[in-house]
Order: sequence, then structure tokens, then C-alpha cells
Amino acid sequence: MNDILPGEVETWQFLEQSAREVFGYYGFSEIRTPIPEKTELFCRSIGETTDIVEKEMYTFSDKSENSLTLRPEGTAPVMRSFIQNRLHHLDPVSKLYYMGPMFRYERPQKGRYRQFHQLGAEVVGVEDAKIDAQVLAMLHQYFVHIGISSVSLQVNSLGCPQCRPGYRQALIDYLESRLDNLCGECQRRYQTNPLRVLDCKVPGCQSATADAPSVLEHLCSSCHNHFEQVKGYLQALNIPFVVNARMVRGLDYYVRTTFELVTDQLGSQNAVAAGGRYDGLVESLGGPSLPGIGFAIGLERLVLMKGEQQIAPATPQLFIAAMGKDAADRAFVLMSQLQAAGMRAEMDYLGKSLKAQMRRANKLNADFTLILGEEELQSGKAQLKNMSDSSQSTVTLSNLATTLWEKLGQLSGSS
Repeated sequence: MNDILPGEVETWQFLEQSAREVFGYYGFSEIRTPIPEKTELFCRSIGETTDIVEKEMYTFSDKSENSLTLRPEGTAPVMRSFIQNRLHHLDPVSKLYYMGPMFRYERPQKGRYRQFHQLGAEVVGVEDAKIDAQVLAMLHQYFVHIGISSVSLQVNSLGCPQCRPGYRQALIDYLESRLDNLCGECQRRYQTNPLRVLDCKVPGCQSATADAPSVLEHLCSSCHNHFEQVKGYLQALNIPFVVNARMVRGLDYYVRTTFELVTDQLGSQNAVAAGGRYDGLVESLGGPSLPGIGFAIGLERLVLMKGEQQIAPATPQLFIAAMGKDAADRAFVLMSQLQAAGMRAEMDYLGKSLKAQMRRANKLNADFTLILGEEELQSGKAQLKNMSDSSQSTVTLSNLATTLWEKLGQLSGSS
């Protein structure tokens, strides 16, 4: 787990605010769920045989012996809230997004921590392939908005409860003939969760499954038509994609459309966003029979990809350099009035020399510095220094805010 410090957090704020802005274009509203949930929620939704449930969840008993788990992902809690609060009665189509910390006990690596952060979106109530394409269009637009272009969209279909069992058995039969070439983990899970073998990063497993049956060859006509429509809508929207028939998801609730945004900047952990359809999830958790689709984005990985593009902290628009106690007291009042009016203002609190205060104003990258001493207090006027070109002008203290806003407007217009 790690701290997010000043100088870093500005990038996080940019990514989060960009999500609020872009997702708002598409009609999504924010939802916030508790960090701990009943353990049963994740066992029922994610699947008992997944790595998350078997090995990675932070689970504990509270004082009433209830088993609670720190949420390892965001979809199941959102669906629990959707059902509990009967959101389907408010609108037949629910568009929700979330952001916040998740928890998994796994080996830390580049862009992955045991407390990590996701932002994600969910749509409940629409089976039409248009919503699959819209969700992917929104995801594409978000990456355009934040200035990350080094990603590519991969799509696949995992079929449905009608056609997937046939593919599952064909895959098990294929894997049984190659067990000796699989790693110990894949030998253990090939019958309980055979699709995950296709996602194993061990070179021997990748070689052994190179000619594995394709899920796309086992789709029923309904799933095939749905996937063709998704691809057609993406082409109509000019959103580039490739079909990756080996792509699977680590959670049991996914059906039909699945997708990832991948990059070559993060080594083997190359997915920065992923998701898909989960048409049976709401019903399996005790809700109505409603289709759903969604995705999650790993924020730590986005921050890594921003790299040198990190967002600079907001700098003071005015620094007040005060000389003497009376001037410092007046500076404090002036600063507070400007802050209340919406201006970023700062001053010295340590009684440093004028030279030291000017150095601090430079270090903070202040736009202007107001020099305030005994003479300025008596005259009601002071020198305002433009820190970019060192020019100075005399300002009236009683009219300081108006003068500053004008000068900041001029500064903004010339930049």
C-alpha cells in the first residue's frame, strides 16, 4: 500500500475529474458504496474458484461474527446497492459510475498495490448491442480526454449460459491432453476454471494452449449476432479494435462481450482497463432479471502512463511579503479576504526577511507578489511585482482584489 503525496495527487485529481466530465456526457451518475461488504456478496458474484476469492480477499469477522471483506472490485457492490435501493424502479436504464480504493492480497508489482484504486462504470437494463458500443465509445473518449493514446482496444465474446458449457467441455478435453505442459496452478484449476488457463502468463502454458479451441467457434446464433452487431457499431463510430479470441476475464459473472484496453508501456501487466457483460449477475444476487455491462480502470496504471505529463500543483496567484508584525497582521486579513473571494493567496508565517520571502514566492511560482511594510500601511498603497517579468506597479490596498483580477486576466490573455 502506498501514500499519494502533494505533487502526485494533482494527477489523480485530473484523472478523476476527467472521468466525472466525460462520463457525464454519456448520462452517467456517480454512486458510492461502502468499502467493506458481506463476504458472501463476492463469493456469489465473482465465483468460489476464482483467484480473488480463493487467495486474494481481505476477509475478517466483526464483533458480531459477521464475515466482512474489503471490496476487491467495484461491480458487485454497485449491483448490491442497485438491488437493495431498487434503482430499477427509478429508471428502466441505470447508468452509474464509481471511483475509490479496492483491496487484494497479491504480490505487489509495477502499477499494482494491495490497496489500489479503480474508476468504473456500469449500465443495467439494456441488452442491445448499441449499449456495448456506447460503453466502449465512452471508454475510448475518456482516454482521448486525458491524453493517453498508447492503448489499443481488444474485444471478444465469451458466449452465454446456453453455448459456453459446450466450449468449456471442449477446452477441458483439449487441456487434458496437455496437462504435463501446464504449470501447477493451471493443472489444479483446468477443470474448475478452464478459461483462466488461456490467460496464464507462464510461457509453457501459453505454448501448450496456442492451438486451443476458440470460444468464437462455439457461440450460439444469438451470441454470434450480438458480437457482430457490437463490432459493426464500433466500426460505425470509427473506434479501432482487434478481436482477441483468447481474452478471458478473471470473474465468473462475465458473458458475451468482453474487452480490454492494453498498452505496451507496463510490461506483462498490460491491461489498463477491462470489462464486459454480466447479464445474469443482478438476478444471481437476488435482484430482477436485468442485463448489465461495465468496466473498471486501474488508476495507478494511468498515473504511471501519464509519467512526465503529471499535472503541476496549483500555484498562488498572489504572495504577500510582509515586513513587521503590523504588516503581517494586515497581510493575513488581506490574504483571507482574497481567498474567500476565490483567489489562491499565500503569505509568510515565520517572520522571515524580505529576501527570504521573495525566494519563497519564487519557489511557489506565484504570479504576483505584494510587498507590504509600515510605509505601505500608512499610505494605503503597496508595490505589486509581476514575478514573470519583474515589473512593478503601485496598487491601492482597498481596491486590491479588483486590481488583481484585472492583472490576472491580462496575464492569462497574454499567455
